[in-house]
Amino acid sequence: MKTRAAVLRHEGAPRPYTISQPLVIEELELDPPRRGEILVKVRAAGLCHSDLSVIDGNRPRPLPMALGHEAAGEVVELGEGVSGFEVGDHVALSFVPSCGACPYCLAGRAALCSPGAQANGEGVLLGGGRRLHRAGHYLNHHLGVSGFSEYLVASEKSAVRIDPSLEFRIAAVFGCAVLTGVGALLHTAKLRAGQSVLVVGLGGVGLSAVLGALASGARQVIAADVNPAKLEQAKAFGATAVIDSSDPQALARVRDLSAGGVDVAADFAGAAKALEFAFAATGKGGVTVTAGLPHPSTRFALSPVQLVAEERRLLGSYLGGHVPSLDIPQYIGMYQAGVLPVDKLVTHTLKLDEINLGFERLAAGEAIRQIVLFD
Repeated sequence: MKTRAAVLRHEGAPRPYTISQPLVIEELELDPPRRGEILVKVRAAGLCHSDLSVIDGNRPRPLPMALGHEAAGEVVELGEGVSGFEVGDHVALSFVPSCGACPYCLAGRAALCSPGAQANGEGVLLGGGRRLHRAGHYLNHHLGVSGFSEYLVASEKSAVRIDPSLEFRIAAVFGCAVLTGVGALLHTAKLRAGQSVLVVGLGGVGLSAVLGALASGARQVIAADVNPAKLEQAKAFGATAVIDSSDPQALARVRDLSAGGVDVAADFAGAAKALEFAFAATGKGGVTVTAGLPHPSTRFALSPVQLVAEERRLLGSYLGGHVPSLDIPQYIGMYQAGVLPVDKLVTHTLKLDEINLGFERLAAGEAIRQIVLFD
């Protein structure tokens, strides 16, 4: 069948993206789902900094690639052997397919799935191979999803059935922004009620973390960014204090507000200075968690003596440390109960043909979560 999709053929295009047009909307051939795969009519897909980092070259991926990893839609066809889904099911897509059988999956660490990581790195689906092609040339899949497309084929291990009453434009954000941001605090850092929190980097993932910290009963949620508009957004979300992290007194202010340092600091900015700031802002016995993805060559300084003598902890978090099939429905339930109002993340909706405008807006810091809506 045919599908229109946003394709990236070259990384590092200059801004503004409205002029350079790094993503081209192409009509592609989509092969039918194979064993263990599903065909999904995409209804909504979110624009994330992880997509942007592929466009600008900070997160190298095999090209050409059909981009997009945060999406929701409706199952329209099943491949052989699929038993967990039916035609008509509404699904959210996860950017790490979890095989369920490797040592990491069996240990409940689906984000570290070995076959899933290998497939994502190679630009193929979990079962191997590619399904999108044009003129006989196959394109790579983005994180097993390639959600900026009218239709997609994905492994059933990349999909989670969701409540059909949930709007697709909201459902899409659960597959990345919510899992990553909320999970970094609740799952990886194991945030407890009554603790103090610093969130650095207030994009869709960081603001999800702000909402997650408030939902978990944090007594203090300090939000930091260099963008004044995002600081105002964090205030509107309920942050107890906001700080311009470029201010030379920013670290001193965090320590003053938190009586010496926060219990948990989370970095989502994807920059070494942001991670150093987050780590320095924790108190003795504090936890720093990072879900940022800077260029692979990035390094940062750390004092082992401080790490040991003050019993600090530094943790990485990918996919929020979740098992998507278990945790996405839980977070959706929290949203529906009014505890986790992630609908606040959606600042813009757009059409597929407007996607370069959306990424320019994202790069300029003028949006939180933009959602491409499909008919």
